[in-house]
Amino acid sequence: MSGLIGKKIGMTSIFDENGKNVPCTVIEAGPCVITQVRTNEVDGYEALQLGFDDAKTANRAATGHAKKAGSAPKRRVVEFQGFGGDYKLGDAITVEHFAEGEFVDIAGTSKGKGFQGVVKRHGFGGVGQATHGQHNRLRAPGSIGAASYPARVFKGMKMAGRMGGEKVKVENLRVLKVVADKNLLVVKGAVPGHKNSYVIISK
Repeated sequence: MSGLIGKKIGMTSIFDENGKNVPCTVIEAGPCVITQVRTNEVDGYEALQLGFDDAKTANRAATGHAKKAGSAPKRRVVEFQGFGGDYKLGDAITVEHFAEGEFVDIAGTSKGKGFQGVVKRHGFGGVGQATHGQHNRLRAPGSIGAASYPARVFKGMKMAGRMGGEKVKVENLRVLKVVADKNLLVVKGAVPGHKNSYVIISK
């Protein structure tokens, strides 16, 4: 799937043609520089390696790799397959790769929420709703295992633990606007990650 690397700017809302207020996310998408071209003859598959956002510091390997494309070293480098057309090393792919009205998939790292209990992490109801075996402790997990058999807690039991900070992909988000002069992509709905986090946009 072809696509671009972007940076989440934040959320806002716009009015559509029917006057309905639609929540949307603004993403700075590209321009991405082609830092390597994968071919069947050399690599066994075809793909384009794209780089986004100049790095402040880089080691000599990254600097030399980017120098072949006539570019500065990039902070984020991702491979994409499915690009049509004849692209060469050093070419830039902009947000105009997308069109208004089409649907895209966006992957990113969700916000890390630290160590959380079962009510926030798994939606347990507490004493007021589904008790899960507890008596008078509002947010405790309650009973978690059986008695003398199997005499252990099964793996995968919904319990407290670290929440968030995982790779999440949201599929079929509609492109509402493409602002080419500012490299902005406006998509309907929410996108995983905090502000200024990197996202992978594919179609």
